[in-house]
Amino acid sequence: MPGFAGEKTLMRIFISEADRHQGQPLYKVLLEMLQSQGFAGATVLKGVAGFGAGSVMHTDQLLRLSTELPMVIEVVENEEKIQQIIPQFDKIMLGGMITLEKARVIRYKS
Repeated sequence: MPGFAGEKTLMRIFISEADRHQGQPLYKVLLEMLQSQGFAGATVLKGVAGFGAGSVMHTDQLLRLSTELPMVIEVVENEEKIQQIIPQFDKIMLGGMITLEKARVIRYKS
């Protein structure tokens, strides 16, 4: 993607690995949406511990392995493109959090 360097927006989507949409893992559905709409890239990160709005701690240190560990999807793209996809996410995300911040891309190569 030539000319991708410069001022962009970093979007972080905070969800749980237990979140689903129509039986599919939510992270996978969101990732496929981003890919199908031509986003420059996205990364899914799985946390080892965390808690959200309900203040319930989820950790991989429990005797039984938690199936509700936190996940973060990170996306760097043009602000306009991100603003266009957020309403689509709102339709399928029952919970979670989305944050936006400015990012400066200095290198983007395959």
